[in-house]
Amino acid sequence: MKEEAKKYVPDTSVIVDGRVTDLLTEEKIERAEIIVPEAVVAELEAQASKGKETGYKGLNELQRLRKQCEKEEIKIEYKGRRPDKSEVDMAGSGEIDAMIRDLADTEGATLITNDRIQATVAESKGLPVILDEPKEEDATLSFSRLGLLEYFDDRTMSVHLRADTIPKAKKGEPGRMNLEPVGSEKVSSKKLERFAEEIVEVADTHPSGFIEMDSGGASVVQLGDLRIAIARPPFSDAVEITATRPVTKTVIEDYSYSDLLKERLSESHRGVVVSGAPGMGKSTLVQALSEFLRKSGWIVKTMEKPRDLDVSSEISQYRDLDGEMANTAEVLLLTRPDYTIFDEMRQTSDFEVFADLRMSGVGLVGVVHATKAIDSIQRLIGRVELGMIPQIVDTVVHVDGGDAKKVFDVELTVKTPSGMEQGDLARPVIEVRDFDSGKLAYEMYTFGEQVVVMGVKDSVEKPIWSLARKELNYYLSKEFNFDFDLEIKSDSRIAIYVADNHVPVVLGRGGKKIDSLEDELGLSIDVRNFQERSSSSEENKFSLKKTEDYLIMNFDPSLRGEEIDIWMEGRKVFSGAVSKRGRIKLDRGTKQAKKIEQARNNGVEITISSG
Repeated sequence: MKEEAKKYVPDTSVIVDGRVTDLLTEEKIERAEIIVPEAVVAELEAQASKGKETGYKGLNELQRLRKQCEKEEIKIEYKGRRPDKSEVDMAGSGEIDAMIRDLADTEGATLITNDRIQATVAESKGLPVILDEPKEEDATLSFSRLGLLEYFDDRTMSVHLRADTIPKAKKGEPGRMNLEPVGSEKVSSKKLERFAEEIVEVADTHPSGFIEMDSGGASVVQLGDLRIAIARPPFSDAVEITATRPVTKTVIEDYSYSDLLKERLSESHRGVVVSGAPGMGKSTLVQALSEFLRKSGWIVKTMEKPRDLDVSSEISQYRDLDGEMANTAEVLLLTRPDYTIFDEMRQTSDFEVFADLRMSGVGLVGVVHATKAIDSIQRLIGRVELGMIPQIVDTVVHVDGGDAKKVFDVELTVKTPSGMEQGDLARPVIEVRDFDSGKLAYEMYTFGEQVVVMGVKDSVEKPIWSLARKELNYYLSKEFNFDFDLEIKSDSRIAIYVADNHVPVVLGRGGKKIDSLEDELGLSIDVRNFQERSSSSEENKFSLKKTEDYLIMNFDPSLRGEEIDIWMEGRKVFSGAVSKRGRIKLDRGTKQAKKIEQARNNGVEITISSG
């Protein structure tokens, strides 16, 4: 091995993390000559021109190094060949590192690096090397001294810093946050630049630090439980730093529907989507779900970009491999997880990967930004075949205010969509049902070349139908001097129910009376007797339970999941679906609940029809 020279050649890694300057300051290398390779300068320039934080950090460090050398009267020179664009583009393949080693060899200098691969290759070629890997305790100490942390306290969920503005912080808990100023002094651009350098330096050395993205003036860094986004021109119009962290640690029992979620996740591999607006607590919930799954004996892994979920050390956290989640999925299948947490799904490719993994039999919990639960399912439309959606997503959990507010079942059936009358319009329909009540909330189906997503309001008429009912009742009461009932079937069709002996009166001789009514009203009219309406009735018994807020009807097990109608004295008072638990829960303040409760108290016969 060559005798160690008093010349030192630093590579890019130790310039970026500032260790060369520190070694000089701490007098851990001899006072000799520092030779900076032009290849290092070219690589840092290229990174900075692309808006990468490491490039800015490295160029600023070169200025700091020169000042330190002048202070210590140490000679500093820039030498070596400047690489061309193709060589800079191939830096990740080792081209720049090779040029740095060649310069050290030519100059008879000692190579300084914190890259173990670089050090190993240099030593194999007989070059003297100083491998200056950061110690874990030093990295931890640097983390604790981050200037950014001065803006955090125990209640702080996120800090928002922008050049020449007063710092702000969101404090509280998911769903109950307030944006508050932190101090009264504006933060300068220079201070934010210093913060950014510290963040990148610590992320490069800390064991739980990762630079998740660094391109075009935007950088995302994960430091422990801190997720930090750095923006600078040209990406943004000013330097900005946003740092977020979880403020609460929950378990699944803390949430509404916890028993349901535990049952669903335990019984089989499910396709679950957790939806909610930003800051409502989606990630906090999936962290609790991941811990429940782990403790239940499942193998759990995550797919994240960035990796910011705070999960057990037993859960492997994967990011996009070579920039593609599809590549991560390929590796994931080889590791055979029972459940995978996909946080967060935004791009088309993310939903396609989710669908592919789900069809491969992997249990999945995906996280989606959505203000309404149905929006998260709609994201799959056009990305996968419509009929495949229930096989990919069978459960939707909507989070709001830090709690699970809604759980929906997603199922495929063949039927005539709600609002269509003709039987020949039957088609595959995706039903989205409220799990708690079993009520149909949305239908998704194709109509012509369009995909329709239709909200279904249980037993609540369109406002225009309610008005039309009053007008029609008034008009028809002048035509008929006997009892009748009116049912609006659609915007252009109604049904009139009368006693058997009054049907001919409504029709008129040769149907002239009903034809005249149809012409005058501009509606198609069906004439039926009262018995026709309840011909499918089944006198199924049900029990009634009252709480302070709800009227709960428990039905025969044979009616679970069935659509039913409730009739009293020949009139329908309610339509809905019996839940999988065999019950329907009504708010006691509704008209339907009051009628049913009053009828039961007065001994009025209540008839149930299904099918």
